Amino acid sequence: MSKRFTFVTIALSTVVAFLVGLIIAGEFTPTSIVATAPRGLTRNGEAIRPAGISIGPAVVNFADVVERMNAAVVNIDSMSKGSYTHDLPRFFRRGEGPPESPRDFDLPRQGAGSGFIIDRQGYILTNHHVIDGAQRITVTLADGRTFRAQVAGTDPAIDVALLKIAGGSDLPEAPLGNSDELRVGEWVCAIGNPLGYVHSVTVGVVSFIGRKLFDPSLDDYIQTDAAINFGNSGGPLINTRGEVIGINSAISSRASNIGFAVPINQAVDILTQLKSTGHVSRGYMGVFLTDVTPALQRSLSLSTTRGALVQDVTNGSPAERAGLHTYDVILDVEGRDVGTNEELIRDISARRPGTTARLGVLRDTRRLTLHVKLAERPLREDTEREALDNGARPRIPDPASADVPLGLTVRDMVGRLEVPASVHGVIVSRVDPTGAAFSASIRHGFVIMEINRLPIRSLADYQRVVRAAKPGDALALYCYDPTLQQRTLITVAVE
Repeated sequence: MSKRFTFVTIALSTVVAFLVGLIIAGEFTPTSIVATAPRGLTRNGEAIRPAGISIGPAVVNFADVVERMNAAVVNIDSMSKGSYTHDLPRFFRRGEGPPESPRDFDLPRQGAGSGFIIDRQGYILTNHHVIDGAQRITVTLADGRTFRAQVAGTDPAIDVALLKIAGGSDLPEAPLGNSDELRVGEWVCAIGNPLGYVHSVTVGVVSFIGRKLFDPSLDDYIQTDAAINFGNSGGPLINTRGEVIGINSAISSRASNIGFAVPINQAVDILTQLKSTGHVSRGYMGVFLTDVTPALQRSLSLSTTRGALVQDVTNGSPAERAGLHTYDVILDVEGRDVGTNEELIRDISARRPGTTARLGVLRDTRRLTLHVKLAERPLREDTEREALDNGARPRIPDPASADVPLGLTVRDMVGRLEVPASVHGVIVSRVDPTGAAFSASIRHGFVIMEINRLPIRSLADYQRVVRAAKPGDALALYCYDPTLQQRTLITVAVE
């Protein structure tokens, strides 16, 4: 036997002996992975807790979050003698719809929702639509105790209500988080009483932040795919730290995994007013705004890249009295720069009605200073308005013009139209779904009043301006939207 063979034999024997020793000692046994633990299972005398959602090194265990939060979530039952005041949009549902027939108005109306206790004084946050019109409100706690609740204040504009119960000092309370710190993709859970199944828990992620549903000027909804159903309204949307970051408020009627919550910061901002006066007063100018985008800057030859562009000024409003015009760009308020229209809306809404706001305005190439005395923000009408193409469309004879660059067919405004007398232009009778205008959200029934600030009074005006546009040009169409009864600026790129 050669020395080389003897050396290899000894080396292999040593390795085998080492591996056998590891197996006997248990050091080389694969570790078992437990995703969930059966109820009551223990290890070393301690209960095994269910595993959470693992994201890298972090583990989100909503069982712990729910265990801490559940006691502060309440069930809310409302009763009225027959008047039903809910009139909700069909696409987004907040609760049960209106009665099927007029005779139902004579019957008692009962509704159910959720809420959560925010302090030991007995204040509870929920949705306005949960208790709207209620004459008797009963709150049931997680431990079974029931209380009659009084409405401390409501804010229909953002669908928030504050209730008060007299329950002593032993009430549980839900910690409030900071919804401004939320990120898309963050894990959240919802607790509520959907369809009477009390204290149901669902889990999902933040799908979008800042969604507009009902009032574009105030809405800032958190969209989530955590399941929200009838009865969840008013319940908390909770982050992984066990803090309330939203009030569950609405769902899409066309999907089962699209829900919306009012950001908790919006509710916190108005708590003082709700407690002291029972309602919320917001400053109001009476303008419809949009951001300064690169397309608007180019099409309107604006000399600024920021600010809030005025699309429409309400007749008789503080803005009209102060001299604000369409196409004005509001650059600052009291010397503080305005980056977007939402920044301006938040600033003005936070001011008291009757106070005066100093605005820095860009009009064409001139800088102006205007002083606006703010009024009380009116409540937005809840009723849906009929669009021109929903049954009240007038007969409009030819001629019509179909353009290739924008994909629009337009007609002169003749015959009876349900638009204000001050609206003049051409009416859109067809939108090519493959054209540029369709992607820009121009729809049947819109009235095009101006293009790049050039008045459009007839079909000939429209044809002249559109035909002069070159491929790649951005056109700013100043339109009247009959559905919203509002003027709006829409940019379309010429193809």
